[in-house]
Amino acid sequence: MTTTANAAGFISFDDTRARALQPFALTRPASELRAGALLMRERWAQVTGSASSGFVGDHHLRTFEEGDAPPCVTGMIAAGTILVNSRCAPALDARLAPDASHWLCDGRVAAVRLAQALPVERLHDGSLVLDTLVPVGTASATIAGWWIDDVWDFIRHLQPMLAHDIPILGRGMDAAPSHLTVLGAHDCFVARGAYIEPMVLADTTAGPIYIAEGARISAFTRLVGPCAIGRDTLIAGGRVAGCAIGDHCRVHGEISASIVIGHANKSHDGFIGHSMLGRWSNLGAGTLTSNLKNSYGVVSMWTERGVSPTALQFLGTMFGDHAKTAIGTRFNTGTVIGAGANVFGSEMPPKFVPPFAWGDRTPFETFDADKFIEVAERVMSRRSVPLSDGQRTMLRAAWALGSTLRP
Repeated sequence: MTTTANAAGFISFDDTRARALQPFALTRPASELRAGALLMRERWAQVTGSASSGFVGDHHLRTFEEGDAPPCVTGMIAAGTILVNSRCAPALDARLAPDASHWLCDGRVAAVRLAQALPVERLHDGSLVLDTLVPVGTASATIAGWWIDDVWDFIRHLQPMLAHDIPILGRGMDAAPSHLTVLGAHDCFVARGAYIEPMVLADTTAGPIYIAEGARISAFTRLVGPCAIGRDTLIAGGRVAGCAIGDHCRVHGEISASIVIGHANKSHDGFIGHSMLGRWSNLGAGTLTSNLKNSYGVVSMWTERGVSPTALQFLGTMFGDHAKTAIGTRFNTGTVIGAGANVFGSEMPPKFVPPFAWGDRTPFETFDADKFIEVAERVMSRRSVPLSDGQRTMLRAAWALGSTLRP
C-alpha cells in the first residue's frame, strides 16, 4: 500500500546509510526498528506529538505492512510536513521548537519542516541529505538524541537509552505490586494489566525496569535494569538483563544487553548477549551467542561494504526477520544472520549467513521463495497475525533482492 502524504504528522526518510542497516533493512524500514524501549517511529511520535504519515525507503519496501506501521508514501509531500531522518533516535523528553525550520541532533540535521512541496522521487535512492532542504537564513533548534550510523549502534546506545526512556514511560504508573521483590534504588514501573507471578525478582541496582500492559512475568525470573518488557510479552523464567524486549515475544533463559524488535521467540535455555532479534525470528533450544572475543579485543562485523571494526568489545549476533536456528546452534562474536535464514547443522556457522540461506556452512542452499512464504504465513498465524497481500509481495521482493547478498 502507498499513499500521498499531506502536512499532517511526520514522515521518516531512510537515507543511504539507513538502507544499509543489514540484516534488517532487507525486510523493514529503519523507522520500524527498536532503539531503546521504543521503535524509531514511536520515538518521533512522542517528540512531535503527532502520528507518522508514512515512510520513504527502499523501492522493494513499497508494500510494507505491519501492525500500526504507516505506509510507504508516494507522490508529493506537502509543504509544512516534518521530514525526519529515520536514523536519529530522539530523546523522549525532547520537543520540537515551533518557530524552527529544522532541528539539529549532535550537530547534524535530524528533521526539517518542508518550506515547499517535495516530490517523493527526489528521495527514492536515499542519497538526498536533509541539509539541502533547509531554507537559507532560517532558524534552527537542537534536540537531544542518538544517531544510528551502523547496525551495532543499536547495541552501543542501548543502556543509556533505556536508562533515559524508562522513567519517562513510567510516569503516572502505579507502584510495583507488593509481592514483587525489588532490589536497588531505581524505580520499577508495572503497568495495569501486567501479571507478575510470585517468586520474581526485579533488580534495579543498575537502572530502572518497565513492564508494559499485558506482559506476564513467570516465577523464577530475574529482571535486571535498565530493562523494558513490551506489551503481551511472556518472560518464562531466567535472567533478562539490560534488554529491550518488544511486544508479543516469548523469552526464557538468559538474555543480556539485547534487543528483541517484537513477535519473536527465545523460548528455551541458552545465552543471548549484545544481540538483536528481528520480528518472527525463532531460536531453537540451546542457541548460544558469543559476545566477547577470547582476546578481549574489538569485535568486527560483516556489512554490505565489507567487514568493519565496531569499536565494541561486546557484540553478539544480529538475527534478521524470520530467521530461525536449530537446537544447540552456536554463533561467534559479531555474526550476522540474514532475513529468512534457517540455520541448522553440526558446525558453527560463518560470521555472515546470507538471507534465506539453508544450513550451516558454505555453499548454502537457498530457502525456496514459495516454501518460505508458506512457513512465514504458518508462523504468523499462530499469533493470529495474517500475512497480508502487501507483506507477501514485499517478502518476495526481499527474497529476490537477497540474491545480491548470497554468494
